[in-house]
Amino acid sequence: MWSFNNSLIDIVFRTVIVYIVVLLGIRLTGKREVGQMASFELVLILLLANAVQNAMTGPDTSLAGGVIAATTLLLSNVIVTRLAARSHKLRKVLEGTPTVLIQKGKVVKLNLEKEHIAHEELEQALREHGVAAMADVGIAVLEIDGSISVLKNNELPSVNRPHHHIRFIMKNRS
Repeated sequence: MWSFNNSLIDIVFRTVIVYIVVLLGIRLTGKREVGQMASFELVLILLLANAVQNAMTGPDTSLAGGVIAATTLLLSNVIVTRLAARSHKLRKVLEGTPTVLIQKGKVVKLNLEKEHIAHEELEQALREHGVAAMADVGIAVLEIDGSISVLKNNELPSVNRPHHHIRFIMKNRS
Protein backbone atom coordinates (compact mmCIF):
# COMPACT_ATOMS: atom_id res chain seq x y z
CA MET A 1 0.00 0.00 0.00
CA TRP A 2 2.66 2.53 1.03
CA SER A 3 5.52 1.24 -1.07
CA PHE A 4 7.70 4.12 -2.13
CA ASN A 5 11.05 3.68 -3.78
CA ASN A 6 13.97 3.04 -1.44
CA SER A 7 15.47 6.49 -1.04
CA LEU A 8 16.16 8.74 1.91
CA ILE A 9 13.10 10.81 0.98
CA ASP A 10 11.10 7.58 1.15
CA ILE A 11 12.31 7.10 4.73
CA VAL A 12 11.16 10.63 5.65
CA PHE A 13 7.64 9.99 4.30
CA ARG A 14 7.40 6.57 5.92
CA THR A 15 8.63 7.93 9.25
CA VAL A 16 6.13 10.80 9.27
CA ILE A 17 3.28 8.41 8.54
CA VAL A 18 4.39 6.00 11.27
CA TYR A 19 4.85 8.90 13.72
CA ILE A 20 1.28 10.10 13.14
CA VAL A 21 -0.20 6.60 13.42
CA VAL A 22 1.72 5.79 16.62
CA LEU A 23 0.96 9.21 18.14
CA LEU A 24 -2.76 8.75 17.52
CA GLY A 25 -2.65 5.16 18.73
CA ILE A 26 -0.98 6.09 21.99
CA ARG A 27 -3.34 9.03 22.45
CA LEU A 28 -6.35 6.75 22.01
CA THR A 29 -5.10 4.23 24.58
CA GLY A 30 -5.49 6.67 27.46
CA LYS A 31 -3.66 8.92 29.86
CA ARG A 32 -0.78 7.32 31.68
CA GLU A 33 2.58 8.55 32.81
CA VAL A 34 5.57 6.35 32.09
CA GLY A 35 5.98 5.85 35.83
CA GLN A 36 2.37 4.72 36.09
CA MET A 37 2.52 2.18 33.29
CA ALA A 38 1.83 -1.41 34.09
CA SER A 39 4.46 -3.86 32.89
CA PHE A 40 2.28 -4.99 29.98
CA GLU A 41 1.93 -1.36 28.82
CA LEU A 42 5.70 -0.89 28.84
CA VAL A 43 6.12 -4.13 26.88
CA LEU A 44 3.57 -2.83 24.37
CA ILE A 45 5.54 0.39 23.86
CA LEU A 46 8.82 -1.49 23.38
CA LEU A 47 7.32 -3.95 20.93
CA LEU A 48 5.53 -1.16 19.11
CA ALA A 49 8.85 0.62 18.59
CA ASN A 50 10.38 -2.54 17.19
CA ALA A 51 7.36 -3.27 15.00
CA VAL A 52 7.36 0.12 13.27
CA GLN A 53 11.12 0.30 12.71
CA ASN A 54 11.01 -1.62 9.45
CA ALA A 55 7.97 0.34 8.32
CA MET A 56 10.02 3.53 8.60
CA THR A 57 13.27 2.45 7.01
CA GLY A 58 12.15 -0.46 4.85
CA PRO A 59 15.02 -2.63 3.76
CA ASP A 60 17.48 0.26 4.29
CA THR A 61 19.60 -0.70 7.30
CA SER A 62 22.26 1.89 6.63
CA LEU A 63 23.47 4.41 9.17
CA ALA A 64 22.12 7.20 6.97
CA GLY A 65 18.67 5.57 6.91
CA GLY A 66 18.59 5.30 10.71
CA VAL A 67 19.79 8.87 11.17
CA ILE A 68 17.22 10.17 8.68
CA ALA A 69 14.42 8.27 10.46
CA ALA A 70 15.53 9.52 13.91
CA THR A 71 15.91 13.10 12.68
CA THR A 72 12.48 12.96 11.04
CA LEU A 73 10.92 11.70 14.28
CA LEU A 74 12.54 14.50 16.28
CA LEU A 75 11.52 17.17 13.77
CA SER A 76 7.99 15.78 13.58
CA ASN A 77 7.76 15.98 17.33
CA VAL A 78 9.01 19.59 17.35
CA ILE A 79 6.45 20.54 14.70
CA VAL A 80 3.57 18.82 16.50
CA THR A 81 4.60 20.40 19.83
CA ARG A 82 4.72 23.89 18.31
CA LEU A 83 1.41 23.46 16.50
CA ALA A 84 -0.22 22.22 19.71
CA ALA A 85 1.15 25.22 21.60
CA ARG A 86 -0.52 27.55 19.10
CA SER A 87 -3.83 25.73 18.72
CA HIS A 88 -6.07 25.00 21.70
CA LYS A 89 -8.18 22.60 19.61
CA LEU A 90 -5.18 20.59 18.42
CA ARG A 91 -3.72 20.50 21.94
CA LYS A 92 -7.04 19.21 23.24
CA VAL A 93 -7.08 16.46 20.58
CA LEU A 94 -3.47 15.44 21.21
CA GLU A 95 -3.33 15.77 24.99
CA GLY A 96 -6.94 15.32 26.01
CA THR A 97 -8.65 17.04 28.91
CA PRO A 98 -8.61 16.42 32.65
CA THR A 99 -11.23 13.96 33.90
CA VAL A 100 -12.99 14.22 37.27
CA LEU A 101 -12.82 10.89 39.10
CA ILE A 102 -14.25 11.87 42.48
CA GLN A 103 -16.41 14.87 43.27
CA LYS A 104 -17.56 15.74 46.80
CA GLY A 105 -16.68 12.27 48.07
CA LYS A 106 -18.57 10.44 45.31
CA VAL A 107 -16.79 8.33 42.71
CA VAL A 108 -17.71 9.18 39.12
CA LYS A 109 -17.91 5.56 37.94
CA LEU A 110 -18.58 6.45 34.31
CA ASN A 111 -15.30 8.40 34.14
CA LEU A 112 -13.37 5.58 35.86
CA GLU A 113 -14.63 3.18 33.22
CA LYS A 114 -13.97 5.61 30.38
CA GLU A 115 -10.37 6.10 31.52
CA HIS A 116 -9.84 2.39 32.33
CA ILE A 117 -8.90 3.07 35.94
CA ALA A 118 -9.51 0.32 38.46
CA HIS A 119 -11.07 1.23 41.79
CA GLU A 120 -7.91 -0.10 43.48
CA GLU A 121 -5.73 2.30 41.45
CA LEU A 122 -7.87 5.20 42.57
CA GLU A 123 -7.62 4.09 46.20
CA GLN A 124 -3.84 3.84 45.84
CA ALA A 125 -3.68 7.41 44.50
CA LEU A 126 -5.75 8.60 47.46
CA ARG A 127 -3.38 6.89 49.90
CA GLU A 128 -0.42 8.51 48.14
CA HIS A 129 -2.07 11.87 48.79
CA GLY A 130 -2.68 11.01 52.46
CA VAL A 131 -6.43 10.54 52.11
CA ALA A 132 -7.93 7.69 54.10
CA ALA A 133 -11.57 7.86 53.01
CA MET A 134 -13.30 8.79 49.76
CA ALA A 135 -15.73 10.93 51.76
CA ASP A 136 -12.79 13.24 52.59
CA VAL A 137 -12.14 13.98 48.91
CA GLY A 138 -13.41 17.28 47.54
CA ILE A 139 -12.21 16.47 44.05
CA ALA A 140 -9.87 13.96 42.40
CA VAL A 141 -8.87 14.57 38.79
CA LEU A 142 -7.02 12.46 36.24
CA GLU A 143 -4.75 15.09 34.70
CA ILE A 144 -3.72 15.10 31.05
CA ASP A 145 -0.26 13.82 31.98
CA GLY A 146 -1.77 10.71 33.60
CA SER A 147 -1.27 11.76 37.21
CA ILE A 148 -4.15 11.94 39.67
CA SER A 149 -4.59 15.20 41.60
CA VAL A 150 -6.49 15.06 44.87
CA LEU A 151 -7.87 17.90 46.96
CA LYS A 152 -9.47 17.16 50.32
CA ASN A 153 -12.72 18.83 51.25
CA ASN A 154 -10.91 21.27 53.53
CA GLU A 155 -8.43 22.15 50.75
CA LEU A 156 -11.02 23.30 48.24
CA PRO A 157 -10.97 27.03 47.70
CA SER A 158 -13.92 28.81 49.18
CA VAL A 159 -15.22 31.54 46.98
CA ASN A 160 -17.90 33.87 48.16
CA ARG A 161 -19.79 34.77 45.06
CA PRO A 162 -23.21 36.23 45.27
CA HIS A 163 -25.65 34.67 42.88
CA HIS A 164 -26.93 37.96 41.58
CA HIS A 165 -27.43 38.20 37.89
CA ILE A 166 -27.97 41.61 36.44
CA ARG A 167 -29.28 41.65 32.96
CA PHE A 168 -29.77 44.63 30.78
CA ILE A 169 -32.57 44.33 28.33
CA MET A 170 -32.36 46.69 25.45
CA LYS A 171 -35.77 47.66 24.16
CA ASN A 172 -36.15 48.51 20.57
CA ARG A 173 -36.76 52.24 20.62
CA SER A 174 -37.93 53.19 17.22
